[in-house]
Amino acid sequence: MRFQRVSKAVVVGAAMALALSACAPGGGDAAPKASESTGSGNGGAEVTNSGLADLGDVTTKDDTIKVTVGAPEFISYNGFTPQSYSTYNSAIDDRMFASFNYAGTDGKIYPNTDLGSYEKISDDPLTIKYTIAENAKWSDGTPITTADAVLAWAVQNLNLNSGSKDKPLFSSVSTDLGDTVPKGPEGAADGKEFTVTFKNPDPDWAIQSWMLQPAHVVAKKGGLSTDEFVKAVRDGDSKKLEKAAKFWNEGWTTKPGTLPAEEDIPVSGPYKLDSWKAGESVTLTANENYYGTKPATKNLNFRFLADTGMVQALQNKDLDVISPQPTVDTLAQLQGLGKAVNIEQGDTLTWEHLDFNFRKGNAMTDKKLREAFAMCVPRQEIVDNLVKPLNPEAVVMNLREVFPFQENYKDVEAAAYDGRYDNVDIEGAKKLVDEAGAAGTEIRIGYSAPNERRSNEVAAIKSSCDKAGFKIKDAGDPKFFAPGGTQERGDYEVALFAWAGSGQITSGQNIYATGKPQNYGKYSNKEVDAAWEKLATSLDPAVHLEQTKKIEKLLWDDLYGIPVFAHPGLSASSSDIQNVRHTATQSGIVWNAEQWVRAE
Repeated sequence: MRFQRVSKAVVVGAAMALALSACAPGGGDAAPKASESTGSGNGGAEVTNSGLADLGDVTTKDDTIKVTVGAPEFISYNGFTPQSYSTYNSAIDDRMFASFNYAGTDGKIYPNTDLGSYEKISDDPLTIKYTIAENAKWSDGTPITTADAVLAWAVQNLNLNSGSKDKPLFSSVSTDLGDTVPKGPEGAADGKEFTVTFKNPDPDWAIQSWMLQPAHVVAKKGGLSTDEFVKAVRDGDSKKLEKAAKFWNEGWTTKPGTLPAEEDIPVSGPYKLDSWKAGESVTLTANENYYGTKPATKNLNFRFLADTGMVQALQNKDLDVISPQPTVDTLAQLQGLGKAVNIEQGDTLTWEHLDFNFRKGNAMTDKKLREAFAMCVPRQEIVDNLVKPLNPEAVVMNLREVFPFQENYKDVEAAAYDGRYDNVDIEGAKKLVDEAGAAGTEIRIGYSAPNERRSNEVAAIKSSCDKAGFKIKDAGDPKFFAPGGTQERGDYEVALFAWAGSGQITSGQNIYATGKPQNYGKYSNKEVDAAWEKLATSLDPAVHLEQTKKIEKLLWDDLYGIPVFAHPGLSASSSDIQNVRHTATQSGIVWNAEQWVRAE
């Protein structure tokens, strides 16, 4: 369950990270609007709130439910590196790892009492006590203890490094925890209780990650006992941790189709890895040693399938649940299947954007060219043609941290954006291109292909921006977000993808602040950094709103990138699959997959 201080899980049809990715709209404590389902969804189960349904005593059914969230290949059991932190990878990983909380359909945070409990015991300094359930254990029988929380702190701690914070020991998507919680988890390494004390107030303390991978495995691979590993972390002994860190960074990332050794991949959640067919699917099977509510169905088979084939596969019963990129044609096809399927629609905390590449030598380091590109991108046309048929209320999105359906959107928009790029201005764009002496400059728009909607977006941009003197190139690539792929290499001028949010207030810091792991385009502005620091260390919603307005304005003034629209949610399931429910957050349709079951 992915609701830590990381940012947004990118990937939504584009792929990697949220954020981002982990994340969230900032600007105060506005909650995302709860979404309505057009299908029956709950299969008769009583849902008293927007969290997990109360299904009573569960007996795991010997069955397989087949689902797809997209075409990208599974990357790693360790989904916490910048290369593997994506909504695609997390859809699988999050079934295997327990967290102290989860996000419900409304984006609100609910406690996961299977793993344990937590309580705030002090406001000054902010101190939280965590209690791990006595029966909580890894699937290999090893108890889940404070040592595992120490590992989670270590991998997010830049103070463990190879000489400087620019060379972190652990290649983690989140890197701020060593400074925000200087002492780390305090408690006996083999104990079931620990406390954490924050240096400053933290508005997102409740969704901080304190449980990731198994400390006992990382320690063993590093040639250490678990106690020795914990001591080395607490002592800041980076040298002693080098071998363990190397394994954490690389040891779980294997050749597609090849799972790591079984003893290296124990799980803390309801499912464990069973098999992996490269380019085809990953199958999870129920963790027989799971200490919490048993999963409703024994096996979940995650198929790697492009959006264009999803509806047909659902119709043919080759798939039971699909989460395609929403398009007009896809919705029409699903509606054509009638009562054979349940369709889930609603608002999401996922938004489409075009990000510039600020790496040295890239054409987009020239602000005139960024401005010219922004002037020729037909955002309204894209929304009218590709989004409004799915959501008639859709608008061009002008912010990054607040969504159009949230109540403070208009207030932040008025403070941050003056409407200068609302209308296409080909002549104005051409003038800037000519002034820069850049007529004919090739602009590669990179995205995770195949993706019908994004290809249509690029085609619309090309039709408009080529008239301004650019030479737009569709640089869609199936490996755009893969480790070592186009995005990581920086072989693009503009990246087209989406961040998926979870309601986290401070997630954008990991994307827009200098040197952060999800700042893929290498953008840097000291004023933005300072504003994020102020926002991230305050519990005051008024401060959050004030700094969000400032950040949004600075990002527009610099032209960090161009927001386009908030994604309409669209998923579907066979009518005999119960408990499939839409959520607005980055977890997507699989957020409660452990509750899915086929009707008798």
